[in-house]
Amino acid sequence: MPNILITGISGRMGQAVIQAATEAGVPISSTHDAGQDLDSAVAKADCIIDFSVRSFTKNLVDSAIKHGTRLVIGTTGHSDAERAFIHEAAKKIPIVYASNYSVGVNTLFWLTRHAARILTQDRFDIEVTEMHHKHKIDAPSGTARRLLEILNEETATSYQDDVAHGRLGNIGPRKPREIGMHTLRGGDVVGDHTVIFSADGERIELTHKASSRLTFAAGAVRAACWLENQPVGLYDMQDVLGLV
Repeated sequence: MPNILITGISGRMGQAVIQAATEAGVPISSTHDAGQDLDSAVAKADCIIDFSVRSFTKNLVDSAIKHGTRLVIGTTGHSDAERAFIHEAAKKIPIVYASNYSVGVNTLFWLTRHAARILTQDRFDIEVTEMHHKHKIDAPSGTARRLLEILNEETATSYQDDVAHGRLGNIGPRKPREIGMHTLRGGDVVGDHTVIFSADGERIELTHKASSRLTFAAGAVRAACWLENQPVGLYDMQDVLGLV
């Protein structure tokens, strides 16, 4: 088993990862939080599990490359440029970069891809909804963004041109290739995601609801163990679970 470094330990996900690693018997060689020395923590680890903030990612990746340390990134909200930086870094070290580490959510990704191939846009309108706790800072969630990417891939649509983020005012009838995206925030919701396919006379909804952060943390620990035997490259949770 790899010796892991857990970042962002003062956060809720950092604490959940500590619990998940302890329950799985995976050794924690070091931890890190804001203001602490990063290089010394990375030097002690075989793999890093990061659920912190996007502004920290570049420093973390640079340190991981410096020490040849594998990396599991669970932080979301990265810009296109930041994503490109992570993709480039994966040419030097093995990285698992996923929007969600839940087994159930990754099943939802798989189901969404196959449903979009069957429930084509010539008959079915597609909408996505997500709800999280009131403290979440990015919208839509990384999981919702990944669902939209899958839908864009399968429908040959564009995130920039065809995704409608909410609707307001006299906007006219729904555009044929439009995909709706609706973000809700409130209370202590861990994470709810739904993909809706609506046609005249019928509707199909694919939903995942998380009630504990531990499911994401346990998936990240599983990814860290899986990554121990992988060559340099970029992976996601679909690779870890063998769903690709």
